[in-house]
Order: sequence, then C-alpha cells, then structure tokens
Amino acid sequence: MTAQSAPTPVNDMSFEQSLKELEEIVSRLERGNVELERSISIYERGESLRKHCDELLKSAEAKVEKITLDATGTPTGTQAINIE
Repeated sequence: MTAQSAPTPVNDMSFEQSLKELEEIVSRLERGNVELERSISIYERGESLRKHCDELLKSAEAKVEKITLDATGTPTGTQAINIE
C-alpha cells in the first residue's frame, strides 16, 4: 500500500499479499509513530485484511484431503477432512 495510490481492495488480494500488508500495518502500529487518525484508519484496514486471511485459510482447509490407508499401510485413496 503506497501513499500515492489507493489501496488494493482486500477481496482482490491473495493470501500472501494480504498477510504481507497486514504485517506492515502491525509493524507501523507497534512503532507508534503514526498519528491517531491514521492509526485508526490503518487498524481498520488491518482488521479487514485479518478477516480476509482467515476466510482464505478456512477455504483452503476445506479443500485439503486426507490420504486413506488399508491395513498394510498402502494408500487406497483420499477422503475429505471434516474440519469442524
């Protein structure tokens, strides 16, 4: 996110892009050298990024499959993992 351009819409960002920007926001807030109004604004952006990352991770987890094995340990296929 640069000062000269509008930030990329959160929903258009990949997990990696979102996480990188979120880490930058956390770093800026931890340094404490951001004006209060700007701190509130970037905190809100950070919260949106956190939620987006969480949604992307849950979606990825839902796609993970577990390899099934027979009694001898030979793979027999896959089945969806129940993440709940």
